[in-house]
Amino acid sequence: MTMLPFLGLSDYHTKGEPRESIVSYCMLETGNWVLPRNNGGEMAYKPPFFHWCVAAVSAVQGKVTEGSSRLPSALALIAMTMATFCFFRKRTTVSLALTASLVAFTSFELHRAGGNCRVDMVLTALTVCALFCLYRWYERGMRGIPLLAILLMGLGTLTKGPVGSIIPCLVMGVYMLLRRENFWKTLGWLSLFGVLSLIPYALWFVAAWHQGGQEFLDLMYEENIGRMTNTMSYDSCVEPWYYNFLTILSGWIPYTLLALLALILTGCLKNIGNLWNKSKICNAWKLRDNSPIDLFALTSIVIIFVFYCIPQSKRSVYLMPIYPFIGYFIARMMLWMGEKRTMPLNIFNGILATISILLFIAFIALKFVDIPDTMFHGRHALQNQMTMEALGSIGQWWQVLIVIITTAIGVMWWVYRKYVNRGIMAVAASIVLVLGIYLSLDGVYNPTVLNVKSIKGECPNIDRAAPIAKGKLYEYMEVGVKAKGDPAHFFEVNFYLGNRIGSFHIEKPQKGFLLISEDDYKLNEKQFASEGYCFEKRYEEPKRKMQIYHFEKK
Repeated sequence: MTMLPFLGLSDYHTKGEPRESIVSYCMLETGNWVLPRNNGGEMAYKPPFFHWCVAAVSAVQGKVTEGSSRLPSALALIAMTMATFCFFRKRTTVSLALTASLVAFTSFELHRAGGNCRVDMVLTALTVCALFCLYRWYERGMRGIPLLAILLMGLGTLTKGPVGSIIPCLVMGVYMLLRRENFWKTLGWLSLFGVLSLIPYALWFVAAWHQGGQEFLDLMYEENIGRMTNTMSYDSCVEPWYYNFLTILSGWIPYTLLALLALILTGCLKNIGNLWNKSKICNAWKLRDNSPIDLFALTSIVIIFVFYCIPQSKRSVYLMPIYPFIGYFIARMMLWMGEKRTMPLNIFNGILATISILLFIAFIALKFVDIPDTMFHGRHALQNQMTMEALGSIGQWWQVLIVIITTAIGVMWWVYRKYVNRGIMAVAASIVLVLGIYLSLDGVYNPTVLNVKSIKGECPNIDRAAPIAKGKLYEYMEVGVKAKGDPAHFFEVNFYLGNRIGSFHIEKPQKGFLLISEDDYKLNEKQFASEGYCFEKRYEEPKRKMQIYHFEKK
């Protein structure tokens, strides 16, 4: 209820989402479910399971849309949240399991990824659920073969390569060794599970190799071996060593604020370890003294975090499999504060309630306060002006209702705060307040702001300026042409025009239409002329200075 209704409200506004969805579009369009090509011949950089999911969901309504392309990620997040609750419920208490699962669900990183058309949320859910299944197998005395865990790891490898199998096996192996299991027995079992889980990936790999040949092999080597060994021929998401620490802090907003308040107001700022000891969150210094579930959660966090610190390529979404386990410890801290140290939790709730009310004030101000255009200057002046106009035009009945609900939640906390300032009620109030804020952001504010950045509204003008009946549309991007790997394209335009854009650089066509940025045209105008091309300008898009030319080679 807090996520699914809003998946299709935001248009594509970055290259990442249309880059993935166009693969599913091509699957439905061409019937090639192994290695479809898009954007003038580019093959997908990831295995196809996520794209199969998007295509399967989209086939129900006959086409790939923003909402259908994001649905697999949202369902993966919901399934993982439910699995997290069931896993901890059987091994702890209902209140702790419910708090842990909902805290993870409302963390900024997971919430954002659950509403994106990217492979990472599906991979995260498969990885976490595979870990749960492996733990269950170990808990039952390592009897039999954990078929569900192997299946989940196999689907993980079909989502993003061997890492979908390596992570669960590595975490479980370290956990078993910490539990003093025999090294060779541990290695043998988990190696067997890992090999079995790679069978689906191997079958797809062979089929894709027959289609893509050496180009496919080179791409897979770069994405899997090169990325982990820092031997890629091009830089991809290269970040410093401390980047992962920063992404954890930002990814756990707003609960990062609660942790900071706890450290300050419980007198533990000088010795952070005291907070862990006083709240009995975890015995971090004597691992074997922890309960099995505490040790498993802590092992999962440390091993996955360290694993993704090794490569130079770092992204915040790589660390998402540790979020349910961090959520478990945050839940223990919150429940402890609800019983023993209520001040940090109540201040945190007061801040959230105030933000809920401020969102309503901002809504009213944007509707009735006239902001002059002269306030906006610089490169993004037009976009900022359009954003403010769009925010001021919000007024559909369901948008107003959402803002009112969010505000009502904040007001009710202030009115009844004396009745929900202790115990599980204080913790529940935190989660409800966070969900209320997300309700307004996802349903009202974010789509309005992000749609201004999208190029979707200009695509009909591009289509009219370069009609398919009068010639093929090609693209030229200087950064894409010169890139050693991971080339850039006009992904958004290509998706909204139905994958009809070819490569001007590769195909060297005799005539047609060219989509190019203003800067790239100025940079290459003389070179194009020396090759015999004559250009006639047909259209210029105002936001990103993209231009459409009709060309002919003499």
